Amino acid sequence: MDNRPIGVFDSGIGGLTVLKEIMEQLPGEDIVYFGDTARIPYGSRSKETVIKYVIESFDFLMTKDIKAIVIACNTASALAMEEAQAKFSVPIIGVVEPGAKAAAGCSKNNTIGIIGTEGTINSGAYQKKVRKILPTAEIIGVSCPLFVPIVEEGWENSDVAELAARKYLLDLKEHNIDTLVLGCTHYPTLRYTIGKILGEKVTLVNPAYETAKLTKNILKEEGLLNEKIDGGTYRYYVSDAPSKFQRIGGNIIRREIDVVEKVVLGN
Repeated sequence: MDNRPIGVFDSGIGGLTVLKEIMEQLPGEDIVYFGDTARIPYGSRSKETVIKYVIESFDFLMTKDIKAIVIACNTASALAMEEAQAKFSVPIIGVVEPGAKAAAGCSKNNTIGIIGTEGTINSGAYQKKVRKILPTAEIIGVSCPLFVPIVEEGWENSDVAELAARKYLLDLKEHNIDTLVLGCTHYPTLRYTIGKILGEKVTLVNPAYETAKLTKNILKEEGLLNEKIDGGTYRYYVSDAPSKFQRIGGNIIRREIDVVEKVVLGN
């Protein structure tokens, strides 16, 4: 049994959808969450900038004696995974590969949609992973930059969210997709709105669930599971706006967040 905590990283609040799944699938694990809220969004940043931000964030997490890091950010997983794995000795798990595998397994007509930030879509990371499994798949990627600020403001069930979703999802409806990857950790919060527009025939793939399942398997294989019976402890850190994180984050994980500490990276 390894009682060191798991580190969970995101550019902001959206990674709490991954944290929620880890809490449910690994209830005995202690977790340290860091959201780089001062520098969100990552989706419009260059690859070099995203790598820099990720390395700085991981340096902070490593000061908490963590045993593994989950990159609960699709942009960071797509652009900085290899560099992070090369620099840090702990297991690092991203959200792209488990999400792509799930999508390939769900699709019946080989027509898959992917929505995400500009950085995630332009990287082609999901497209490459899906085509390794389904070489003939038709994959339509659509960037949805307004979805992140909509979720960050807590407007996921508003008219604003629905109007944006109708605009973004029009092309996907015309391509007759039967599977859609929610390729940003903010997007599962918009699941109801997206499902309402696309209809019941389109399966929505939540990489957060698949990532938590992969995390459990990797920790088990590496002998790193914490198998205590009582619940884990959770610590939250952000680089800006802790009160906003506390308010919106509690709604995402469906439990109260008591304390959020602000840290300045580099100190």
